[in-house]
Amino acid sequence: MRLTGHKIAVLMESDFYEPEILYYRHRFPEEGAEVHFLSRLWGAKEMTFQGHEHRMPFTVTESFEDVDEFALKEFSAVIVPSGMVADRLRYTEDPAQLPPAARFLRRAFADPAILKGVICHGMWLAAPVAGLVRGRRAVVHNNLLGDLRNMGGEYVDRDVVVDGDLVTARTGEHCHLFARTIIDLLAGRPRGAVS
Repeated sequence: MRLTGHKIAVLMESDFYEPEILYYRHRFPEEGAEVHFLSRLWGAKEMTFQGHEHRMPFTVTESFEDVDEFALKEFSAVIVPSGMVADRLRYTEDPAQLPPAARFLRRAFADPAILKGVICHGMWLAAPVAGLVRGRRAVVHNNLLGDLRNMGGEYVDRDVVVDGDLVTARTGEHCHLFARTIIDLLAGRPRGAVS
């Protein structure tokens, strides 16, 4: 169990890519990691989201808005999945304020000990935070090439790209390569260590 002691956060919303989320739910625990699915719960105790392809229900009981600085440091990785999750999480009631999910992602990016995993359309969640991926090497879905370049990221034409504490993958169908890369990176360092 290579990831015993590690906690991984996966952000969630509706229109997720079911095979990817199911893969994470089983693959990371196989290595000993705790997986926590987080979303904005709007004051509710839980919310049930629907998948994009098959409308599969997925209930989330943890909110990223409840994750303070100490709890955030307990996570070894934060993953923004594919599908329309990031687009839905970019909603904000106040256009003058960053969306809560984007604020959470900015906090994760500020800590080099936390591995950031962004796959496919997940890069949309980084867009509201100026400079978050500027100068970073990454891959995104082909539909987001312009978005990545406008954010100052450097596009690399590979299925999975590692740039320090940032791991990106092209599409949800590459989730197995993406997850394996995250597992290998986390297994290579003790819990909480900066790579």
